[in-house]
Amino acid sequence: MSWMQVRFHAGADQVEALENALLAVGALSVTLQDDADQPILEPELGTTPIWDNTQVIGLFEASRNSHELLQEINAAFQAEGGNELPRHKTELVEDKDWVRAWMDDYHPMPFGKRLWVCPSWREPPQPDAVNLLLDPGLAFGTGTHPTTALCLRYLDREVQGNELVVDYGCGSGILGIAALLLGAKHMVGVDIDPQALTATRDNAGRNGIADDRYEIYLPADTPAVQGDITVANILAGPLTELGPHIAGLTRQGGKLALSGLLAEQAEEVSACYSQWFDMAPAQQQDDWVILTGIKR
Repeated sequence: MSWMQVRFHAGADQVEALENALLAVGALSVTLQDDADQPILEPELGTTPIWDNTQVIGLFEASRNSHELLQEINAAFQAEGGNELPRHKTELVEDKDWVRAWMDDYHPMPFGKRLWVCPSWREPPQPDAVNLLLDPGLAFGTGTHPTTALCLRYLDREVQGNELVVDYGCGSGILGIAALLLGAKHMVGVDIDPQALTATRDNAGRNGIADDRYEIYLPADTPAVQGDITVANILAGPLTELGPHIAGLTRQGGKLALSGLLAEQAEEVSACYSQWFDMAPAQQQDDWVILTGIKR
């Protein structure tokens, strides 16, 4: 089955009226996309920032008459206070199994000297390596993003055996589970999203991790542990706000790895954590960095 897609190139002041108009005339979905490579990194809580130039894309059944549909959209847009419809294009979109397409493109990847991350539906290319079998579900963390890759290489290098590892913002569990497979003794995972805790539990079972080797919590329930290694792959704002808490989860002499950071954010976050840690220079992949340190 095919679909009709109408793509508008709108200014920020047109987005709300255009979105409402598309929904009013029966759009099956409305998608907003950046139309000018303008990043919005960490919006304040309770806000929904819009790009200055935004693509507003409405998806409709292919049986709709495109000329009549545009007339309906125009009338609904004006009823919402809009004037002339912004520049637009109508196109047919072939139906596709997007989950299957993503699965076909997700391949095993090496990180460091020992570790491979392998989709759970593929055979590991090196059976004798440390192979993490992963199905991320709805949680963040597959190894394809530079911040996750930087953290995985860090763990491959730093986990020596028998450590307590704290994975703050565990997502799919990829970092904490990698540490356990590399020889860590125990992992404590924390995330604000209950789906992340479910994904971590599922992936731990998928990799044969015994239940008594890990614990997962929502932030309010985090126990007073002190890790030998603490990793936090979240965002610059939360990392700064959580600095005292994350430092408290790391023992004296313990190791720290922070990511989810763009290069221009590294100096501020490093300065924050320098209150408790001897911080090393940032390591960069593409536009992203990892910060590491040792707790004094």
